[in-house]
Amino acid sequence: MNNEHPIFLIDPTPTLPTRQCRLIARIMGWGLSYGNYSIALIVWWKSDWFIAIGGLLLGYIVFGIIRSKLRNDSLPPAQRETPYNDYAIATWYLSRNHCF
Repeated sequence: MNNEHPIFLIDPTPTLPTRQCRLIARIMGWGLSYGNYSIALIVWWKSDWFIAIGGLLLGYIVFGIIRSKLRNDSLPPAQRETPYNDYAIATWYLSRNHCF
C-alpha cells in the first residue's frame, strides 16, 4: 500500500500582461479594501453621521458579497479556501475574464 498523501499544488497568482491591466487591478483591489469607508465618508459628508454608520454596516455586507462573487468566479476550485488579499482576487479576476 502507498501511504503517501497526494501533493497539493497551488497555482501562483497570475501576472497581468499590460500596465493598464495592473492599474485596473490596483484600483479594484483598493475599491474592495477601502471603498466601503469612502462611501461612508461621502454619506457622512452629504447627510448625518448616524446614516453614515448604517451605510458603513450595509457596505460591509455589499462589499463582502462582491468580493465573494469575484473570488468564486475567478479562483480555481481547489484554491478557494486559500486566503487571498483583495489585490490578488482582482488579479485573478482580470486575468481570467478581461486581460488575456
